Amino acid sequence: MRTDVPQPIRLSDYAPPAFLIDEVHLTFLLAPNATRVKATLSVRRNGDHGDPLKFNGERLTFISAAIDGQTLGADAYVVDDEWLTIANAPDAFTLETEVEIDPEGNKALEGLYMSGGRFCTQCEAEGFRKITYWPDRPDVLSRYTVRIEADRAFHHLLSNGNLMESGELAGGRHYAVWNDPFPKPCYLFALVAGELDVLEDSLVTMSGRTVALKIYVDPGMADRAAYAMDSLKRAMKWDEEVFSAEYDLDLFMIVAVRDFNFGAMENKGLNIFNSSLLLADPATATDADYERIESVVAHEYFHNWTGDRITCRDWFQLCLKEGLTVFRDQSFSADMRGEAVQRIKDVKALRARQFAEDQGPLAHPVRPSSYLKIDNFYTATIYEKGAEVIRMLKTLLGAETFRAGMELYFERWDGHATTVEEFIRCFADASAQDLSAFFAWYEQAGTPTVTLDSHYNGTAKTLTLDLTQSTPATPGQPNKKPLPVPVTVGLLDQDGRTLAFARDGQAADETVVVLDQAKTRVTLTGVDRPPVISALRRFSAPVMLKTDAEPKDLYVLLAGDPDLFNRWEAGQTLARALILSRAAGHPDDVGEERYAEAIGRGLDDQAAEPAFKALMLAAPSEGDLALATPAADPKAIRAAREALRQRLALHLGDNLKRLHLGLQELGDFSADAQAAGRRALRNACLDLLAANPSSEVAELALGHYRAAGNMTDSMGGLSALMQIGGQPFEDALDDFYARWKDEPLVVDKWFAIQARDPSEGALGRVLGLTAHPAFDLKIPNRMRALISTFANFNPARFHDETGAGYRFLADQILAVDGFNPMTAARLVDALGSWRRYRPALGDLMRAELQRVHDTPGISKNVFELASRALAN
Repeated sequence: MRTDVPQPIRLSDYAPPAFLIDEVHLTFLLAPNATRVKATLSVRRNGDHGDPLKFNGERLTFISAAIDGQTLGADAYVVDDEWLTIANAPDAFTLETEVEIDPEGNKALEGLYMSGGRFCTQCEAEGFRKITYWPDRPDVLSRYTVRIEADRAFHHLLSNGNLMESGELAGGRHYAVWNDPFPKPCYLFALVAGELDVLEDSLVTMSGRTVALKIYVDPGMADRAAYAMDSLKRAMKWDEEVFSAEYDLDLFMIVAVRDFNFGAMENKGLNIFNSSLLLADPATATDADYERIESVVAHEYFHNWTGDRITCRDWFQLCLKEGLTVFRDQSFSADMRGEAVQRIKDVKALRARQFAEDQGPLAHPVRPSSYLKIDNFYTATIYEKGAEVIRMLKTLLGAETFRAGMELYFERWDGHATTVEEFIRCFADASAQDLSAFFAWYEQAGTPTVTLDSHYNGTAKTLTLDLTQSTPATPGQPNKKPLPVPVTVGLLDQDGRTLAFARDGQAADETVVVLDQAKTRVTLTGVDRPPVISALRRFSAPVMLKTDAEPKDLYVLLAGDPDLFNRWEAGQTLARALILSRAAGHPDDVGEERYAEAIGRGLDDQAAEPAFKALMLAAPSEGDLALATPAADPKAIRAAREALRQRLALHLGDNLKRLHLGLQELGDFSADAQAAGRRALRNACLDLLAANPSSEVAELALGHYRAAGNMTDSMGGLSALMQIGGQPFEDALDDFYARWKDEPLVVDKWFAIQARDPSEGALGRVLGLTAHPAFDLKIPNRMRALISTFANFNPARFHDETGAGYRFLADQILAVDGFNPMTAARLVDALGSWRRYRPALGDLMRAELQRVHDTPGISKNVFELASRALAN
């Protein structure tokens, strides 16, 4: 059992940095196993204290240190595994240090490491301390000049900012010097060196400047970066139009790397991307890949203002850059792909990841108050819930005032590291409103439940709405206070037509009710007919809504709500109730048949977009269903869900086949939203047909796979064959691998689809795949494709009653933790949710989690999450 318990870092203990660094000159003498890093820093004491200088430094081989040109003797400094300490530092001085590091041996993929024979960096959150000695915290902002020297085989030498000079050196080496004129924290530093192809373009900004755009990729892959380049140009223009945010440098670069712990990183002027989120063509990328590339390229670019120009004072303010930037990229995607469809997808992701987080032992506020390793707080709460908080702010203030608040934020804090309090203060000043109560959304964990009860008075033509809210206890927060919850409400009549009303004498067909107390009552007047209430439209707050609506009201919403999110939500609510009733042993055959008829009418709606219909056809996920029931039984949930899908397939079979045939791709591939929507509906039809696997459907699925002209349809056919099982699926798997074995990103898909195998032999298949020649636990994308997909997206097989799935995952966590703690920690949550499942399963999960926790030498990353998951 571990005895050296790490101590938490607390927000309440924040103190300004003891020393600031205005300018830094870095020289990198690159060599795979022995890179020399020379740093020259202009240092000044921050305040009148007499504290010693303590700079972070990990995995560094110390060579020398000097102050103002004088080499320090051994008695003038102390170097240990984590710090360089100089007891008697002057108030202002030049510090020179030299260290040696081993990029080739760096399998944690933090700091400077090698990927695919190239040098690259990842410094967020605390990777820079593995490159050189530095006060590794985001509130130390410096201007960087970087000189890179390397063998000529490393053709491109890249860093942040503008290229100042480059040239040849003796011995077959060359150099480049980069300067970034904008002060930045060290986590935004980036360096890349290697043989790369480049796709080049340019963009003229709103002020008339021409910005050079370059995307660097593996040799031969430049064509696959075309969609990323198009997404980048659209994002840059969108940010100018929506936020008046213009790019500031003369050059913007993106580099794709194969091995990366994150999806992408917003380093100033030199974004580094996991190649899976940058490279796409119709043959190798699905529509989901295209959408993700568009979103992530925009997200990292938008960080130029919300994260780079304005950064976090400390890591507790992480949501200040991430939640805000997710809101911005979601808004961009909504404009690119359709507001309603994008909102549904965003909420599905929020519920799957963040609601689950809020209901478990790892629940934490949008702004945490303590941590052991900040790496563990790159969570759905920080990102997705953080975005929802911004969205509520916009709803409460209105679009015009919200934009004014954003412009004030940019003006007031450009070039600084700041806090969430100062961000909210900008909106309070712009709106002349007291937003102190709103700040509780940042400090209080948990998902509130809002209950809406209604009473219609036909004589007075009034509708009374009683709303209440409550938030369950979460770790460290047993008592909750009310939050300001905007609930957007509209009314329909029994025939699905919009029903007008008045509120406080003002005519309306929609209103925002702000529930800012434990209870509130609102009376709407002029309601001429008995209403059906459409509440929480567009998912106006990240809450769980309970209403007194009867199923007949949900069918009215499903058929005709003009708010497409609530139309979809009504269908999900009906399906969820039917599945959970069957899982509990109380099937409702009549209700299931009525639901199938309603979905059939939705399919026939000529006004509905194909992408929306595809979403309507999909039943709630097994993870969503598990969250909605105590002591979840994944096996029973899967059986009940498949029973409803089978009924839909039987009832809608002819219609599904007709749509599948009619939506065949004609002409050239397009990645636009309309074409992607048609493919989504066609594949959704096949997916549902596979729930009733007749020989005719098996032939249809096989034909779909064989005729596929793009990766979306290939994966759609393979997925349908997986549901059906048998030799056709195995043959298709072999064919797929033979065709794509030399394409790493496609091989990841091959591993991932097998990890979702619904058959009894799924765990055996996954175990076998860990010995496959193409599997490498040290490659994050490959590990996530197989291990994480199985643990998180195949619940009925992961939650095997013998506990074998849990033992397998615990073994993988410990194996990965030995070389990449950040990635290992992300696997812990699948075991950490043990309280959510029936006791026989939960006890087995907890035992494996305890084994991980008690293993000597585990990292702080894994120890923190395991400890929190086991805590009472």
